[in-house]
Amino acid sequence: MMNLRPLPAARGNHVTDRLEQISALLHEAGETHHRVFRIVDGADDDWASWYAWWLINLSELPDLLDGKPVRSELTYLLVSLDKQYTAEAPGEPWETYYAGRILRHFRPSGG
Repeated sequence: MMNLRPLPAARGNHVTDRLEQISALLHEAGETHHRVFRIVDGADDDWASWYAWWLINLSELPDLLDGKPVRSELTYLLVSLDKQYTAEAPGEPWETYYAGRILRHFRPSGG
């Protein structure tokens, strides 16, 4: 698992720090999922359930959100974000796009 170190204090923006850390966790989840499902080249119709389980149980996401999300809620959010990202084609990495929305969903008051 990736060792996520706190970003330098000089950056000063706690929300940005959390966004970058969540984005890094999503990237790590994607790489891990692809390795686990390598025999089918990463194909998994139920990918969002796997990601949600991994993020909640094997990553620092609960610490970054100051609480453990309900798995079904995170799964639903991931599926929704996938549809939005595909429809909007925002031009930013999916991890960054999802991270901001996950943080806003589970911590609406900010960082």
